[in-house]
Amino acid sequence: MPPKKKKEVEKGPVLFGRLGTNLKIGIVGLPNVGKSTFFNVLTKSEASAENFPFCTIDPNESRVPVPDTRWDFLVKHHKPASKVPAFLSVVDIAGLVRGASQGEGLGNAFLSHISGCDAIFHMSRAFDDAEVIHVDGEINPVRDLQTIQDELRLKDIEKLHKRMEEVEKLYKRNQNDKKLKLEFDVLTKVQDLLEAKEKPLRFGEWGAKEIEVLNEHLFLTSKPQIYLINLSEKDFIRKKNKWLMKIKAWVDEYDPKAMLIPFSGSFELKLLEMEEEERAEYLKSFSVPVSSSLEKIVVNGFKALGLKYFFTAGADEVKAWTIKTGTHAPQAAGRIHTDFEKGFIMAEVMKFVDFEELGSEVAVKKEGKYRQQGRNYLVEDGDIIFFKFNTPNAPKKKP
Repeated sequence: MPPKKKKEVEKGPVLFGRLGTNLKIGIVGLPNVGKSTFFNVLTKSEASAENFPFCTIDPNESRVPVPDTRWDFLVKHHKPASKVPAFLSVVDIAGLVRGASQGEGLGNAFLSHISGCDAIFHMSRAFDDAEVIHVDGEINPVRDLQTIQDELRLKDIEKLHKRMEEVEKLYKRNQNDKKLKLEFDVLTKVQDLLEAKEKPLRFGEWGAKEIEVLNEHLFLTSKPQIYLINLSEKDFIRKKNKWLMKIKAWVDEYDPKAMLIPFSGSFELKLLEMEEEERAEYLKSFSVPVSSSLEKIVVNGFKALGLKYFFTAGADEVKAWTIKTGTHAPQAAGRIHTDFEKGFIMAEVMKFVDFEELGSEVAVKKEGKYRQQGRNYLVEDGDIIFFKFNTPNAPKKKP
């Protein structure tokens, strides 16, 4: 009999950005749009939030638990000694101004802080407040959104030209170098998008190999963005603001795949300062349903980074393990311990919905919904997994 062909491992998607799971999302916008207040409410920290431009100089960073009713259910079910949710790493970056790409307002330093992040919460101000200074005098969130996008694009153009000069010189010396040829072709395509079309890189149609090239450069406009529109408390509660439709039209044209989330920093701050019972009564007092936007912001910020998580669950610990989208079972096992990946045998997988419906691992097995998965299994968000492995470096027992 001919030897069996090895089953090819299914490839996961090639994503923009850095590899790994230690990824960050940065809060970006003009000065005095509410970034630091939002950061403080989101992370329950006390970063400086004052009424003057460049109040934040060095970026503040914190981790926020990712809310998930599945994790809550598993904790309640197992009552574990240890419980660890997934976390979103958030960075509060100082306000950018027009001309930041040429160094205005400490722009070069602040743009480098954005470069160190993997996705962006792009915040714009749609509230009027005479006591809170606006760097351009009048409130115009559409103009402000465009200002930030222009500065990111101009900084990418500067970086692009520098690298293109280097690649051209190298390619002239070695015209048979396929890697250099691919990079030059990709950068030419980048130039067309950034300069001729004045569009961000995430607008382009990119193949897997092209994305691998782009991931070596980490251009600012390749980073996914979520647009946060900071409203007054009154406008947020009544779900009405004169700028929202204009902002939506701008996002639909400029970044149609991006998410737009209206919220109110002042409303969220008020909720944070209340006791739980008082907060519940306050939210019930409105004639229309009103709730915090923070959960939606955190969950979608986590997804924007291309992250998901699986669970390990039992009496000792319930833990959410963060992985990149497209991670195979052995690499997911390696998140727990490198030996798990090296000696991987199989992953025993339950879907959360099955566990929740049937109530126990025994019941899931009885219904035939407990799966044994091999190396080619792409881990799905919310999987409950038990890994089997050999310890590769364990000493052999003497006879």
